[in-house]
Amino acid sequence: MTQLTPLFPRQQVPALSVETLGGGSWSISDAKPENFTMVVVYRGLHCPICGMYLKDLDRKLADFKERGVEVIVLSSDDAARAQQAKDDWKLENLTVGYGLTLEKAREWGLYISSGRGKTSVGIEEPKLFVEPGLFVVRPNGELYFASVQTMPFARPDFAAVLKALDFVIAKDYPGRGEIVDHLAQAAE
Repeated sequence: MTQLTPLFPRQQVPALSVETLGGGSWSISDAKPENFTMVVVYRGLHCPICGMYLKDLDRKLADFKERGVEVIVLSSDDAARAQQAKDDWKLENLTVGYGLTLEKAREWGLYISSGRGKTSVGIEEPKLFVEPGLFVVRPNGELYFASVQTMPFARPDFAAVLKALDFVIAKDYPGRGEIVDHLAQAAE
């Protein structure tokens, strides 16, 4: 069994580097946002919910940039499937990464599912693929916020994330959920 690693706020996120559509690569260590980097992991081309979700993010990308947030979306799809997703979903503004390995997904605390044939849109699911996650990372590489899911449904709403970012930035609100060993903490 591959170890599932939970990430904790105020701790460094694991290294992350992916190839991007249009050439080149993206790495979390090279990101230089004013306030945060937001990494959005989607299930892949086969997921119609992902298409609607990322289209919403694509429309709101300028709002995130106004708040000093760099955004990348990525999946375990290969380049051809990632390109088809970008084209089919009409993603005009997002940086789309591909080739997230299942091992790297586990390091980021993500769940993995097995394919079950064709989806409702008639696209074959990969044999194995990553379930969704959303990670907000400070410029110094510390995790600020994470939402990791086992299903494609009920993901964080980007309008609500923007509203939360307004509060967080204005109040310099700390990352929460940072306690790794609650027993040791309670004993102090």
